[in-house]
Amino acid sequence: MRRSATVALVVADGAVDWLSLPTIGSPAVFARLLDAERGGSFTLAPEGRFEVERRYLPRTNVLETQFRTGQGTVRVTDALMLQDGIPLSWFELARKLECIDGEVAMHWRVQPRFDFGRSAATLDWVGDVPVLRDGRTLLSVRSFGAGDPIPADGAVAGSCTLAEGGSALLCLISVDGEPLPLPERDEIEARFEGTCGAWRRWADAAVYQGEHRETVVRSALALKLLIYEPSSAVAAAPTTSLPERVGGDKNYDYRYAWVRDAAFTLEALIRLGYREQVHASLSWLLDATKSSHPRLRPMYTLSGSVPDDEVELLLAGYRGSQPVRSGNRAARQRQLGAYGDLMETIALYVRGGNALDGETAVRVRELADVVCASWRNEDSGMWELPEERHYTISKVGCRAALELAVRLADDGHLEGDTDRWRHEAEAIRSFVEEECWSESRGAYALYAGSHDLDAAILRAASWHVFDRDRLAATVEAIREELGEGPLLYRYSGMREREGAFLACSFWLVGVLVQLDRVDEASSLLTELLQLGNDLGLYSEQIDPQTGELLGNFPQGLTHLALIGAAHELEEARSETT
Repeated sequence: MRRSATVALVVADGAVDWLSLPTIGSPAVFARLLDAERGGSFTLAPEGRFEVERRYLPRTNVLETQFRTGQGTVRVTDALMLQDGIPLSWFELARKLECIDGEVAMHWRVQPRFDFGRSAATLDWVGDVPVLRDGRTLLSVRSFGAGDPIPADGAVAGSCTLAEGGSALLCLISVDGEPLPLPERDEIEARFEGTCGAWRRWADAAVYQGEHRETVVRSALALKLLIYEPSSAVAAAPTTSLPERVGGDKNYDYRYAWVRDAAFTLEALIRLGYREQVHASLSWLLDATKSSHPRLRPMYTLSGSVPDDEVELLLAGYRGSQPVRSGNRAARQRQLGAYGDLMETIALYVRGGNALDGETAVRVRELADVVCASWRNEDSGMWELPEERHYTISKVGCRAALELAVRLADDGHLEGDTDRWRHEAEAIRSFVEEECWSESRGAYALYAGSHDLDAAILRAASWHVFDRDRLAATVEAIREELGEGPLLYRYSGMREREGAFLACSFWLVGVLVQLDRVDEASSLLTELLQLGNDLGLYSEQIDPQTGELLGNFPQGLTHLALIGAAHELEEARSETT
């Protein structure tokens, strides 16, 4: 039995504009976000003009939207249903309508466009229940008090009028090559309470009690949505091809699990006290990397394989931003910094009061040996650039991998040639200090021999591999060239090509704490926490001039960096009291 583990995006007008079925990594069924004509959606809204307010129910991922019209107010509550705290063995999206005052006419339309709009649905009926079909995938539409479903050109539509105190329920249920459940209204509505309770129990278990607890818990809940329950892999984002600049071509598929992000994920989960999830996610990562061991791929699918090559889809793109992509060719790149990311993940797990099994200890030793043999190669760097170079961030990642391996060996967690690991780590240190330091910029450079700057250095600072004075100077150079208020662009030359990269600013908070500039770090974090959307969610990037969120959404890396920044600031404050 395969559990459905996916994310639905509901936009401010009440439409479900993005949904992949049966999983985050599957082809989209609703993709109006990327093409208003061919994408498909599930619309639900009042007739005529309306105003919208929305929020998550406290400490949950259950969305509440209030539509105010001249005739009255309707509340819509949306939930992807859970059973006993985990996704159902089928997909179930429930939308509960309640009239708060007055009388409001509502209309709805379910128009799937399977396989990224390449396939229109066939409509069948099971009694009075419409079932939209594409091959093995079935999508049923249940309407309870929301009007009789009416066929409408490859879609199902309906309408109803609710008076004060009245309610209705719409529910989508989907399976893939399995029998189709058709639960009744009382069963579905009962799951609302269970779903809210499960989210609240999970949120309340977070051990962080600092000043920004509400925001940290919201980020943790966003992260939990990206955890693919069948495997405990963590998707970078649930979407593809949302542009880094509107109208640009930097539109990528982020529905994969990056090794780079795994260290942040486990660090955040450890800090929040979710030990079981830490164990499950690390176990998945170790299992996934077996397929390419001892070499690492930058990312893996949520089922643990290496992603297929990119294909371009015949969709118009978000506000005309093309191409629209499925797949990610960066999976074939060489990214040497991933070894530092994976080793940090393992070290964090051990530091959290856990132990390595014998097979994992052998694999860690082999990873360290691969780093010794390969760190002198050029690669594509953390930012997955097309030009292979000696990127500073990759070299320090390799150094961190070796130093962490030595520490694990010294503490008795593995055996290996620690003399060689120490020797190569020192060689990397010398290379970085001599070849990757730009005297003219007074900063660590993007790559050896370059004078360009790279905000990824701020991420690497957590490995404590830099000379403190040089790190402080690099921070100032990065803020001067790459900064825009509290925001930072990723590296030199990106101001005209993309938005500011939000995670970089949250990393800066941690570096300022490391440099004992705690008050400055606190002020910066306060500014950054104002930049999410109305639900407290963040994308990958943001336009510093307009505040428009850019890139795939919600972005796990940004939320992970937020959690890390808040925790580091709280730790620094507690040490001074």
